[in-house]
Amino acid sequence: MSELRDFVEILRAAGEITRLRLLALLAEGELSVKDLTEILDQSQPRVSRHLRVLTESGLIARHAEGAWAFFRLSDEDSAMALVQHLLSQLDRNDIVLSADMARLEAVRKDHQMRAASYFSKVAKDWDRLRSLHAPDSAVEAAILELVADQHYNQLIDLGTGTGRMLELLQGHFKKGIGIDSSREMISVARSKFEKQKNDHMFVRLGDIAQLDEYAQSAELVMLHQVLHHFDDPGIALQSARKTLKPGGEILVVDFMPHKLEFLREDQAHRRLGLSHVQMAAWAASADLNVKTSIEIPHNKPGGGLTVCIWQLSDQS
Repeated sequence: MSELRDFVEILRAAGEITRLRLLALLAEGELSVKDLTEILDQSQPRVSRHLRVLTESGLIARHAEGAWAFFRLSDEDSAMALVQHLLSQLDRNDIVLSADMARLEAVRKDHQMRAASYFSKVAKDWDRLRSLHAPDSAVEAAILELVADQHYNQLIDLGTGTGRMLELLQGHFKKGIGIDSSREMISVARSKFEKQKNDHMFVRLGDIAQLDEYAQSAELVMLHQVLHHFDDPGIALQSARKTLKPGGEILVVDFMPHKLEFLREDQAHRRLGLSHVQMAAWAASADLNVKTSIEIPHNKPGGGLTVCIWQLSDQS
């Protein structure tokens, strides 16, 4: 609980019409400065000033992605409780708030249209790759079985793509963060979560080699169809290891060794699968232990890709 003087400053931060509108909008999910400027029909500098006040008060949190900035309500319990109480006192049928929500819906529809346009361009290649390996349903069922009785405060999904692993495991974590280096993929995932109103799942533009801000923050880290894109998967695994809390686990989902050379050119695969021997060596270098591995065969006429799930545990 804040001291009296600090608490007064927090109330002053919230006690302004535009800032109350911002809080009401961010209660609906994470939004960028551009989104908020468009919805409020105010100048970017003015909106940014209000956002700065709310951020400094601890009522909202900011995340930068290059030249872009995204905002959401604070994760702090006391701040969340105060904001929820304040917003519960507002008349949701108020003409100003109603107009804000209508414009928010329009902005989100635009996000979804842009994301759908991009995804339609890559869907053909994805479908071709899916046709070569075990059904996604079998792979996902095996993943769910591994985490069946677990619940995590935070999960990090590296190379999240469209955020499928966050969707799959959403009943097993309090907060899920998906990180990907593709701005287009992040846009697809973000628009999908907006539509689903999943307010405990976030996606971030980022590099797997630069994860310092997530150091020791997750009990479970996912690497789903990621490592075969690296010349040295061991280095990528060591970077992922840094985000793991003591006693945490990493799930690696990838292909077993194969001879489909065309995937190097068509899908930017750097490695034609990963072997158990390689995984054990990479894990040991990252102070991880291979707890278990599950192979899911392709069963495709003429050959295909066998998927393996490696469960890696912290040795420290």
